[in-house]
Amino acid sequence: MGLTVAFEKMANHVTLVELDDEVATVWQTILSDDAEWLAQQVIEFELTRHRVEVLLARDPLNLREKALITLIKNRVNRGGILAQGAGMLKNGESGKGIASRWYPKTLHKRIMDIYKIRDRLTFIHGDGIEVIRHNAGRSNTAFFIDPPYTAAGKSAGRRLYTHWNLDHEELFQVTNELAGEFLLTYEDNAAIRELTARYGFDTQPVAMKNTHHAKMTELLIGRNLDWMREPKVNSHNILPERLGE
Repeated sequence: MGLTVAFEKMANHVTLVELDDEVATVWQTILSDDAEWLAQQVIEFELTRHRVEVLLARDPLNLREKALITLIKNRVNRGGILAQGAGMLKNGESGKGIASRWYPKTLHKRIMDIYKIRDRLTFIHGDGIEVIRHNAGRSNTAFFIDPPYTAAGKSAGRRLYTHWNLDHEELFQVTNELAGEFLLTYEDNAAIRELTARYGFDTQPVAMKNTHHAKMTELLIGRNLDWMREPKVNSHNILPERLGE
């Protein structure tokens, strides 16, 4: 979402925040002068199960090597999961195995495209809630917040993320204090609906698919989501247009 805003120039500047150490190394590398090295390593890497296992087993010498290992791990693991215990793809898509999600030319282009607009981006390796709290008074700032889906007892987020343990009540409290606009994405369950009702937030269910392509519903949450709903058709909003006014 942040990259789309940056590429489309929908904001003067975009700040991306990530707590996970591995994911952070990827952003830090792409937004640095090591981006070209990372992109070239992707092109040159011969993706075989043996080479992947050797790469993932070694200790990275520096940040950019850790970024490469993280990127490849994301591409070869089931669902792109980086959390401890995640396994590599076996059959994959169309029987391609671990190469199912490996598109080196596309990845190279994406890395370099992001690097080219790095002046529009700031990356913070830190706690998203603290960053939100620090910028709560900025009325000219909009927030897109996509927390781990762990509000329900057996939520998938507990196995998808290393940092899954989140105080959802605290997040809603901080969000409620924002001077600017915000959009939250969440799992659709009773606990989240109770929180949105308590804070007077607007909700809109949207259809989505998980990594197993199962159809699910998630919630968009904001102060007022009328902008994303179908406009109501009545004589007051269609008549002037028909008259040419």
